[in-house]
Amino acid sequence: MSSRLLDQADDLLELAAEHCAGDAVALARIREQRARLHEPLRVAIAGMVKAGKSTLLNAVIGEEIAPTDAGECTKVIVWYRHGAAPSITVHLRDGGTRSLPVRRVDGRLVIDLEPSTPDEVERVIVEWPSGRLEDVTLIDTPGIASLSSDISARSAAFLTPDATPSEADAVIYLTRHMHSADVGFLSAFHDPAVARSGTVNAIAVLSRADEIGAGRIDALLSARSIAERYRTDGSLRSLALDVVPIAGLLAQSARTLREHEFDALRRLARLGRTDRERILVSVDRFVREDAPIDVAVDERRNLLQRFGMFGIRMAAVSIRSGHHDATALADELYRRSGMDDLIHLVGGQFRARSDALKVRSALAALRALLEERPPAAASLIERSVERLESNAHELRELALLSAARTAGLGLGRAETAEAERLIGAGGTSVEDRLGLPPDAPREDVHRAATAALQRWRALAGSPLLDRSAAEACDVVTRSCEALVVAAGPASVERRRLHLARSPEPVPGTGEHPGDPPGQGQREPAEEQHLDEDAELGNREEGAPDERHAGVHHE
Repeated sequence: MSSRLLDQADDLLELAAEHCAGDAVALARIREQRARLHEPLRVAIAGMVKAGKSTLLNAVIGEEIAPTDAGECTKVIVWYRHGAAPSITVHLRDGGTRSLPVRRVDGRLVIDLEPSTPDEVERVIVEWPSGRLEDVTLIDTPGIASLSSDISARSAAFLTPDATPSEADAVIYLTRHMHSADVGFLSAFHDPAVARSGTVNAIAVLSRADEIGAGRIDALLSARSIAERYRTDGSLRSLALDVVPIAGLLAQSARTLREHEFDALRRLARLGRTDRERILVSVDRFVREDAPIDVAVDERRNLLQRFGMFGIRMAAVSIRSGHHDATALADELYRRSGMDDLIHLVGGQFRARSDALKVRSALAALRALLEERPPAAASLIERSVERLESNAHELRELALLSAARTAGLGLGRAETAEAERLIGAGGTSVEDRLGLPPDAPREDVHRAATAALQRWRALAGSPLLDRSAAEACDVVTRSCEALVVAAGPASVERRRLHLARSPEPVPGTGEHPGDPPGQGQREPAEEQHLDEDAELGNREEGAPDERHAGVHHE
């Protein structure tokens, strides 16, 4: 996606600022939203106590910078964002700030709040020079449903405030098993009356999948079956885009594997089959003094703490399968942890839709402001918000995806499933949208895109559709048009494209971009020139396409 959508949202916020010139509070909120548009996407990591939130964050970043013990720091909200050099800053509720020393103990970052108490701390900002934080800010939140109501209240106030939108653009919600408290939180984050977030910015994660079946080697297979059951559950389907099982502890330890740990795991893998199976039967057997292995008990306890029985068993199998050095083993364990699936999902759904999600948050904040502190021109600003939402195809895709998971589209089950896929429910790359493998030949991709466009144009022209179904077909058709352009055959000469943007046609008319002039009434199109090669490059990164109007070759 280009920055056009961000520019349009910024212009709208500037208009609001002009009409709120005498309201200092409103101006401050508008300035905050304008700055937020140009910051990395904010993704909160939420879940109940001991769900593995900090462990997941460490696995994503690849370093142990998020404390995983039950210390004071886990009781406050901690932001992890990119910085040129490591730094830790505590922001107090009274408006003050203070810097903390950056120090590690046994490779783990230590965040000591003293002399402040968690009640006195609004948030902690950790800046870290990690490539994973360049385009996303990760926010570690205290556990919900905590025994301490104060701790739970901090997360609730941040993620699901009563009168204003959430400070997070998206959420990764971790749970061991889906309980009523988990569904309650996702419902609150989804509530359009509060955050106007919808289904489109929440992913549920079964974060300790390795514990299923007492850490058996096939634990993740069992977890995937459970995730599939949750994924098709009607109540959860309306609250989260997807459900992914991961072994968070294994992922973290794989990314931070140490040479002495690899040496101990290698000695375990070299044991004879009988001794190896006997020692790996249970935790008690593994840490016994008389265990038949040349690894000290303290080292075995460390392995248990770092990898768990599932990770230890998986490491032994992987080493015996040919992963004979620390780097190869770390990569294999990370892959087997399920983290690749989560990273792919986050990349395809959150990073690729980053601009649209940020604009969605900004518009929600602006609407809340207009309701709370309406200026004289409130109706004018509200109409401008509605115009942007109706003309920006990226936002229409998000709205349609949310509708598909909640109210429904008014289409048959097969058509609804295809519509969700084409608008990016399973990923925003061309291949993901068309249900093709990533390495599908370009000719096959173009053929599939053309067939989808023809199918949805025909469906959109049906006189039997009601209004909601017709609107859904129109959005899907426009998505298909963009896919056809992006998937042009390799044999076709590369030429610059002339892309004309115009407002959405009246649903149910059957009119589409490229129809001859005079068929239906359209406002004058706003022309935009984009280089096809540049656009295809963006789509390879998973960015949503904003080209939705008549397509003509110059």
